[in-house]
Amino acid sequence: MDYETIDADSFGRSLRGIGLNLLVRDVSAEITFLETVFDMRGHQVSKDFAIVTYGGQVFQLHSDGTYAENPLLELLPDNPPRGAGIEIRLYDTDPDEAVDRAEATGFAILQAPADKPHGLREAYILCENGYAWVPSRPKG
Repeated sequence: MDYETIDADSFGRSLRGIGLNLLVRDVSAEITFLETVFDMRGHQVSKDFAIVTYGGQVFQLHSDGTYAENPLLELLPDNPPRGAGIEIRLYDTDPDEAVDRAEATGFAILQAPADKPHGLREAYILCENGYAWVPSRPKG
């Protein structure tokens, strides 16, 4: 699928399984974070929307303004962290490399890379929208 040219109707009809749509204050800033730290790719990036790919996975970003008529907007906190209570796990991203890139660009590291008893080496990186991104790899 060509995420650069697909129209909204066709994109929506193509989605299956479980989906992730993050509401963010600034779509471009979030894309910069995701591309810089996790090597993700933003498609059709505008001030209101972006399609994001991570390996074979796809998810969406929407600006707060696109939710003006949606009841969810009233539930968003005025102050960060808006993403409290969710961790977005990236099982195909080296946590040491991601933390190095995040630190080099000034993003907040909540937890440095560490080997965990559940078999993963992982770190916690907070984006400016308050979502906890967890790059992880099997220990070893």
